[in-house]
Amino acid sequence: MTAPLIRPATLADVEAMVRLLGVLFAIEADFTPAPERQRRGLTRLLDDPARRGALVAVTSAGEVIGMITIQLLVSTAEGGDSGLLEDLVVEGAHRGAGTGRRLLEAAVEWARARGATRVQLLADRENAPALGFYARLGWARTQLVCLRRGGL
Repeated sequence: MTAPLIRPATLADVEAMVRLLGVLFAIEADFTPAPERQRRGLTRLLDDPARRGALVAVTSAGEVIGMITIQLLVSTAEGGDSGLLEDLVVEGAHRGAGTGRRLLEAAVEWARARGATRVQLLADRENAPALGFYARLGWARTQLVCLRRGGL
């Protein structure tokens, strides 16, 4: 079996990405699958490729089996851009073959090519497989705690 192609996502990939986000959000305690919201968010993400990006993993048959999103934001600590990774998910049947690692590496390279000096991500604290995956690839936990306020 050939390795999936990692490429920039397009609007034609949105429905497959909505499906993948449903898989991801089903295991994350803070999020709920809501296809219309995910569709709207992905479309907005793809509208500004200079500051926001999405990558997909596609099999030789053209099936989207994984995705990752990344956005640039200004970091006052870095004095420049920092990348924020979100939404890394690979279909269950395709996990363990290096696709997630390749998506992660491609997203980091996307940020580096745009001048980012740091990349960060959030992960569900109860998702031991994901935390182990990131640790094996050299990602370190920080002392920061994520807080949020909704309903705005």
